Amino acid sequence: MLDCKSTEAVSAVKPVYLDYNATTPHHPEVLAAMRPYLEEHFGNPSSGHWYGEEPRRAVERARRQVAGLLGCRPEEIVFTSGGTESNNYALRGAALACRDRGNHILTTQIEHPAVLEVCRSLERVGFEVSYLPVDEHGRVRLADMEAALRADTILISVMHANNEIGTIQPIAGIAALARRLGILLHTDAAQSAGKIPVRVDDLGVDLLSLAGHKLYAPKGVGALFVRRGLGLVKLMEGAGQEGNCRPGTENVVEIAGLGQACEIAARDLETNAAHLAAMRDRLEAGLRIRIPDLRVHGHPRERLPNTLSAAFAGVDAPALLTALRDSVAASAGAACHSAGEVSGVLRAMQVPPAWARGTVRFSTGRLTTPEEVDRAVEAVAEAVAQVRAAVT
Repeated sequence: MLDCKSTEAVSAVKPVYLDYNATTPHHPEVLAAMRPYLEEHFGNPSSGHWYGEEPRRAVERARRQVAGLLGCRPEEIVFTSGGTESNNYALRGAALACRDRGNHILTTQIEHPAVLEVCRSLERVGFEVSYLPVDEHGRVRLADMEAALRADTILISVMHANNEIGTIQPIAGIAALARRLGILLHTDAAQSAGKIPVRVDDLGVDLLSLAGHKLYAPKGVGALFVRRGLGLVKLMEGAGQEGNCRPGTENVVEIAGLGQACEIAARDLETNAAHLAAMRDRLEAGLRIRIPDLRVHGHPRERLPNTLSAAFAGVDAPALLTALRDSVAASAGAACHSAGEVSGVLRAMQVPPAWARGTVRFSTGRLTTPEEVDRAVEAVAEAVAQVRAAVT
């Protein structure tokens, strides 16, 4: 006889979430830090009266917390609406501010669209952009970077770690080249913050972008580190908030959440990184046992501890993800890319199209458990067999 209760229990089990590079759930401490500004302290932080005092303190406390994670001065932090705005402000603001010195920008072929599309937009207004290739692991070669530098190069933008394959770029080495010629260096650290050390002086960068929802804070908030002394051209005109860098009333609720998330990230970095790597490695080892012809993209050592870009022969990623819909949540490349689109990152790495089409990105998080990983291994192995059988 069918046990209705057990059937309901099975159907109520949520898919294993392995898409932490797409977004993360709110940390409980983040929610607690946000709650007072939803329920009680509603004032405008720019107001000079009593109601503005606590919101203003919250914004400045968050600024110190973000600065603590990055190892910079609080006044070097500008709050934004997220990683995309931070990247736009960094690239447009720096390019326009330095236009009297030159018009050449260097980036790579594997950047996030929030960088690549800004670069293409700048090309339309007269800037020249060089898009550097990467090696088979998705890592830019310092020799290529040095060879591409010109007398009129004013800005370099290279992401700290790739969102699809996890490869970590040699930012400190790039910074040494940039400093020698007085070139500004920006890095998009949306994926690396909270997973590996992200200290601006160690990296040697002038500009660095953060996105709150990648490190257990809300969507719709981010930050940009702007090294003291740099004068960027503003994206918008308005009042003088954020040190006259970013006009508009501050999003106090989410800024408080971002600040708390950064404090947690700094506090728990080593513990979290070890857990992420253990879960990622357990997933990879399990898949290799069940699917011996598995291929993994990305650098074997210089890779984010949580990211596994796995390629399955004879499988199209969209079909595999459809088969996994009720059991595992993952993605084919970046979550912001069009469904069915072959990853530009994998094209830049010259991954054969058949393997690129069969690539799925799995990314572990602080809440991932060994039991979930083992469930995911079984589900993926079964789904791969199912999809392969359907095409033979």
